[in-house]
Amino acid sequence: MNLDDRVSEISPLKPSHSDQGRNTMSTTRRQSKEKIEESCFRHNLLTILTIASVAGGVILGFILKGSKSEWTKREITYVQFPGDIFLRMLKMLIVPLLVSSIVSAIGSLDLSLSKKIGFQSIAYYAATTSMAVLQGIFWVMLIHPGKIMSQEEQTASVHQETRPITTVDTILDLIRNIFPANLIEATISTYRSVLIPPKALPNSTVSVPDMTLWEIKSEMVEGSNVLGLVAFSVAFGICIGKLGPTGKPLLNFFDSLGEAVMLMTNWVIWLSPMGVLFLVASKVLELDDFGVIVGRLGMYFLTVVLGLFVHGFVLLPLMYSLFTRQLPFQFTMNMGQAIITAFGTASSSASLPISMACLEENNKIDVRVSRFVMPIGATINMDGTALYEAVAAIFIAQLKGIQLSFGQIAAVSVTATMASIGAAGIPQAGLVTMVMVLDTLGLPADDVSLIIAVDWLLDRFRTTVNVLGDAYGAGIVAKLAENDLEILSSNGTVEAGKVPNDEWHTTSM
Repeated sequence: MNLDDRVSEISPLKPSHSDQGRNTMSTTRRQSKEKIEESCFRHNLLTILTIASVAGGVILGFILKGSKSEWTKREITYVQFPGDIFLRMLKMLIVPLLVSSIVSAIGSLDLSLSKKIGFQSIAYYAATTSMAVLQGIFWVMLIHPGKIMSQEEQTASVHQETRPITTVDTILDLIRNIFPANLIEATISTYRSVLIPPKALPNSTVSVPDMTLWEIKSEMVEGSNVLGLVAFSVAFGICIGKLGPTGKPLLNFFDSLGEAVMLMTNWVIWLSPMGVLFLVASKVLELDDFGVIVGRLGMYFLTVVLGLFVHGFVLLPLMYSLFTRQLPFQFTMNMGQAIITAFGTASSSASLPISMACLEENNKIDVRVSRFVMPIGATINMDGTALYEAVAAIFIAQLKGIQLSFGQIAAVSVTATMASIGAAGIPQAGLVTMVMVLDTLGLPADDVSLIIAVDWLLDRFRTTVNVLGDAYGAGIVAKLAENDLEILSSNGTVEAGKVPNDEWHTTSM
């Protein structure tokens, strides 16, 4: 090697072998970092778009509201149309998803394990619902948002037509709906008692105030009897499990049906940003007076939201961490798409397909748990609704200047828990069962009109907590049943944690 070559080899302008190695490592790290960032963005793209659609819906709603002095109901319907289509597509999937999920989940489990998971789920639902009611009562008694209204203010409040019904009839209807007389009819309608006041005597104009003396009839109202479908699916799944090999073809059918519906769900989910955008915009257009929220009902609104926030983002995550020994932050972030959809649609049933997809694909919850726990939770576990009804009933009593005894408060807690179970997973169903809680305090059903102005917005917050509570329940039950599920899988009964192998996921393109 000559002198020029040696000088060239050690020249600072020419990188040495070690420099080349460092440059290569630096380039690799940079490329790896870029891939991670790109993967993170693609993974959360749908959630980001859906969150943006909520903000965009509010902005669009106020822009449209300011463009003209008054919007007719027909014009608002036109704005809501894309969101209504999205909501109808989600509701279309509820019945086949609910039935196939519960039947396949229970049918694939050992009967003793099904009992164990079922009891754990019910125990979780009872504990969290009771906790939500007690917490709501604590906040409303502490903050005392209700200021006694004058007679003029009560007269000026918006009148809300309510259906005459007693608490006993409501509970009996709840039990009747658990046992539908016609399964096909239960997919489209729900049983409901109707009280008909007796005709006044010819020489008397006095009405009969005691509704227990009214004539009782029944009617079928629009809306799936979810409670009855859940009860049938649980019983049917147990029967298939006990049949053993004979029931395997039927179990395979429900497995395939569930996978097909989940695939359809993953397609529909990509429409959620557009649907949520127009649903939120239409609700802003329907808002008559924003001053009501920050006025007389402002403290009531803040009390409910505070209770919901503490329950959904403090107490439930703490319970999740206590049972799973894991931090709840990643779990909650992975449920982001379901949370935003619940807020946009105000329906825990409509959010069910998305919630299950987020649990299985993002949080890797075993499908035998998620498809067992979530449909039942969406039907009977209504933490947000229970908290809201307890706060609302006591708030109305405060407005009326009624001093509640300990016995009355205890009655509210029990009734609010029962009413939340009876509330179907549809928008503003809690307002209907609110009459049951008011009856406990001896308040007329018409007093619901005192809170109707802000119910549409609170409905979205409480639905979000309902969905989040169901998801945490599935995570806790999955952890508690983890060893049993592994033993069952090792015996070759079913593939654990099986997720549809398709390219349409809720969090990536």
